[in-house]
Amino acid sequence: MKTCWSLGMILITMMLILARVNAAPTAQECKEERRLAVVACQNVLYGRQPSAACCQRARVSHVECICPAITPKLAALIDVNRFTKLIEGCGRRVPRHYKCGSITTP
Repeated sequence: MKTCWSLGMILITMMLILARVNAAPTAQECKEERRLAVVACQNVLYGRQPSAACCQRARVSHVECICPAITPKLAALIDVNRFTKLIEGCGRRVPRHYKCGSITTP
């Protein structure tokens, strides 16, 4: 009986861990993701190619964290075609006509 209870607790714990991994990030986690993206991809702002760290960040960042930060003011500074090519060059697929904040991909 004790073994069955222990296995049940392990199973429940594993399910909770998996649910957390797949859950949407918290506001604090999103804030940290945006900070990390800015730090890792700073060189792109100066017209350079993304670094390996920037590409890694592009692959792992949650769109629900990044897209709300793209305001109309920021969108005016972004070349959407270049942005899309950079993201795809880092190995992350960008859907056509995808709305991300105040920009829509081609």
